[in-house]
Amino acid sequence: MSHPPGLDLDQLRAHLDRERPGLVAGPLTGRLIEGGRSNLTYQVSDGTTTWVVRRPPLGHVLATAHDMKREHRVIAGLHPTNVPVPEPVLLCEDQEVIGAPFYVMEFVDGTPYRTEQELAPLGPERTRAAVLGLVDTLVDLHAVDPAAVGLGDFGRPEGFLDRQLRRWGKQLDASRNRELPGIDELQAALGRALPTSPAPTIVHGDYRLDNVLVRQDPDGVDRIKAILDWEMSTLGDPLTDVGLLAMYSARLDMPDSPISTTASAPGHPSPAELIERYAERSGRDVSAIAWYTAFAWFKLAVILEGIHYRYTLGQTVGAGFDRIGELVPVFIAHGLNTLKEG
Repeated sequence: MSHPPGLDLDQLRAHLDRERPGLVAGPLTGRLIEGGRSNLTYQVSDGTTTWVVRRPPLGHVLATAHDMKREHRVIAGLHPTNVPVPEPVLLCEDQEVIGAPFYVMEFVDGTPYRTEQELAPLGPERTRAAVLGLVDTLVDLHAVDPAAVGLGDFGRPEGFLDRQLRRWGKQLDASRNRELPGIDELQAALGRALPTSPAPTIVHGDYRLDNVLVRQDPDGVDRIKAILDWEMSTLGDPLTDVGLLAMYSARLDMPDSPISTTASAPGHPSPAELIERYAERSGRDVSAIAWYTAFAWFKLAVILEGIHYRYTLGQTVGAGFDRIGELVPVFIAHGLNTLKEG
């Protein structure tokens, strides 16, 4: 039996048998579902039941338990609520078992829609319903009282926006090796206009259609079955999640862009409609949403510039990486326009 990279199935089985006797019914098979710079995700099965295992990337300088513990903690806190998350099975902080800390959760069947091509077969009505469901699920997440689910100390909400802006400014400085007209102007304008945050909530930090699993119920409705990828989650300003969702729902209008969004899929609601639905259902004031959306454009510009920077150093290989750099000015322009037009 072959082991997927970074996951010794025999060691995993022995650990599960010790910690959760009777859980695993037969020999484990497994495969890497998703790898990359962020955490690794595996699908593991005993032939009857399927689970998901998450661990830090291979060759991680510090395979800290921190990320795994945080992800597992937020999922465990939210599982009893009506926010859809996989059921947690166990957290292992002992690096001796598979060489890194990890956690195990139930496998949830569903599709993470990444591109408009993947959404197109659903047709306009189903696409529209699925994306509106994304907003409704976000409203449910932001309605959870963090203290009531044991997450009252999950982050430092005071000064959250200021810290976020500084953090991404530092990221930008770490990957600067070319002129990027407008990016300093965008960062300065965001700094001058910091809004006053509403009461803090649990924030996902990377909330978009391809970080949730959607499945059609027997009644024909596409519902969100699980929110995944909690590695950026914390306690903070809920409108940062809304601004990011609005940004991901804007059309880039770049033919064959190296980054695919779902925004051009027929039936996909506009950013304005998503923001309005969020405001209506959450009761929150969204009058400063232009700032949050512009901040999302800035953050993505910085992330893409980081990828471009690593590409120029020969550290990233693969299709599309050579063109990521072209996108950065587009994101900067969108950010500046969003702030100007409000």
